[in-house]
Amino acid sequence: MNWDVSEVVRLLWQDLPFATRDALSGKLVGLWGSDSDAAAFEACAIDKQQALLITAGRLQEKGLWQVVKRINNVYGVGGVGIAFCAWPFILSTLKARSDFTRVFANHSDTTGGFYERHRSAAVLHFLYVEGEPKKWYLHFDLYSPVHSPASALRHLRHEFLGKLTPDWKIIGKILRSESASYN
Repeated sequence: MNWDVSEVVRLLWQDLPFATRDALSGKLVGLWGSDSDAAAFEACAIDKQQALLITAGRLQEKGLWQVVKRINNVYGVGGVGIAFCAWPFILSTLKARSDFTRVFANHSDTTGGFYERHRSAAVLHFLYVEGEPKKWYLHFDLYSPVHSPASALRHLRHEFLGKLTPDWKIIGKILRSESASYN
């Protein structure tokens, strides 16, 4: 996944790599009333396109993209993430993974949640609300409340008390810098 956001332009479906179109296929239909994945993607503002690509890329890296059945909303400013319908196995999948925890992962207006454990920044945070079907949400927290005491303090200071919600540029920059350090 290319995390370079220096010259970001609105993307067209046909210009996406085949692997990206294939991964998104079937998951965007109905988003904002669209009748196809292409129409839904192209209806997204630049921030939502980038947030969607960042989120899908990160979930693919974690082997979790297959738990997303259909995307209902995309957030790119004031938070980076998605609201989605999940396949029924999502709860058992996340419970079974040692790289996710339920510690501190719930909000007062949700039923439950899961935090990615082994990251200090750009941390995946799943939330759900009971119902039929469950409503699922996924966003990136800038700092992790469960990675280390220092990271928890940064989370408390910036996100909980400071109400900072990172946008797609901030999350993309963190992921890009990590990706560059592994290459």
